[in-house]
Amino acid sequence: MRPSSPRPLLVRSIPALWTLALGLWGLSRQDSVWRDEAATWQVARRSTAEITQMLGNVDVVHGLYYLLMHGLFDLFGPGTAVLRLPSVVAMAVAASCVAALGHRLAGPWAGLGGGLALGLLPAAQFYLQEGRPYALVAAGAGISTLLLVTLAEGRGRAVHWVAYGSAVAVSGLLNWLSLLILPAHLATLLRSRADRATGKRWTAAAVAAVACVLPLVLFSRSQSAQVSWIPPLTWHMLIGPAILLAIGCAGALLDRPRARRLSAAAVGLPLLAVPQVCLVGLSLIQPLFLDRYVLFSLLGLALLIGVAIGAAVEAVARHRPRAAPWVLPVVMAMAVAALLPQALAKRSPASRVDDVLTAAGEIRRMKKPGDAVLFIPAARRDTRLVSPDAFAGLRDIALARGPEESGTLKGTEARPDRIRAAMLAQRRILLVTDAPGVARPPATERERAKTSVLRTHFRPVADEQARGRRVTVYERRPAAR
Repeated sequence: MRPSSPRPLLVRSIPALWTLALGLWGLSRQDSVWRDEAATWQVARRSTAEITQMLGNVDVVHGLYYLLMHGLFDLFGPGTAVLRLPSVVAMAVAASCVAALGHRLAGPWAGLGGGLALGLLPAAQFYLQEGRPYALVAAGAGISTLLLVTLAEGRGRAVHWVAYGSAVAVSGLLNWLSLLILPAHLATLLRSRADRATGKRWTAAAVAAVACVLPLVLFSRSQSAQVSWIPPLTWHMLIGPAILLAIGCAGALLDRPRARRLSAAAVGLPLLAVPQVCLVGLSLIQPLFLDRYVLFSLLGLALLIGVAIGAAVEAVARHRPRAAPWVLPVVMAMAVAALLPQALAKRSPASRVDDVLTAAGEIRRMKKPGDAVLFIPAARRDTRLVSPDAFAGLRDIALARGPEESGTLKGTEARPDRIRAAMLAQRRILLVTDAPGVARPPATERERAKTSVLRTHFRPVADEQARGRRVTVYERRPAAR
């Protein structure tokens, strides 16, 4: 006897609402914004012309996302909710897609379990509340995979192929490494032995999507210095992906293919494994291995977890049919309890490297009329760019051209000798830098000049450290007799 199954509408909507609730929980992260989100915030507040100018110099890979956030900031104003809500909604869409895939390929309980599981995965909870494009890419991956299954089963039309290519292209414009989903989809088609006509149409759609994204890929190579900080691939970096693959393989073994061309394992396992393997291969050429670049592969993991849950429901139903509907609630309750510490940690400011808003609050409290301000490194100017009101009345004495004027994220600074002269003309200087736990030694001549003048000619009179940032007030030493 089979257990009563949830209705298709509930299978798709409950995971979306569940993920939406997880995203809204602690959305402001105690009113904190970290450095990556600060980049989104300050760029989104620029005009379209200023954003376009900046993309010619830096961050072109995020151009479409910045323009989207610019529109939202114009409509609703800047704030942590507006900054992060697109990611929350996008991950809810991704969860609904996983539920629909699981329902179609392995049954309603597998779909419901997989959709609910996605929002609980620690990495998903991290980027669920992140003002960056990775959750949007996951939504695009979910939509394109759902369209692929529809087309591979012979239920699609020309408009579905256009929609598939468009979803892949838009995801690629948000992050071109999301094109790694194409070899995953190819593996699914090969595994399902798709007919030649389907293969030709998929090839045409894939080529069209790559052609749309290729100019971005080629142009972004000129800005490759932006990812030069990513460390080379090491064996210990592969431990996490290996664990995920092991879990996915276990779920795939529990899949019981139905009387259809595709199975959940044929869709979920390539979606989980192929992007990870391809990124490892690319990282052997140039270090690029960051989990967020293939966040969308977690949709495959969630789908396979759903398969395991569906198999558990069926196993219980064979012996105790009335208990079968309780399998999913019990599993979810255990998962929530086990992952609660992770969930709380992800919603804490300590889950990120730093917080620009806390540093701005310290500036507002510690500044006095006539003070100057310095940033070490110059990228810490994001504190001022996100909270300009806190810096009202302070002179940024190292800045030669502002970020908007120079078309950069942090502006361009004067020569070291001019910075030195400007510093020696000040009585008080406020320094915004990294807290000792995350600070790095001065890396440029400008940073060394700033540090040397402060150490030789000034003395600290106040110092505050919080959430990865440090604000120190320096006063000029009395002149020697």
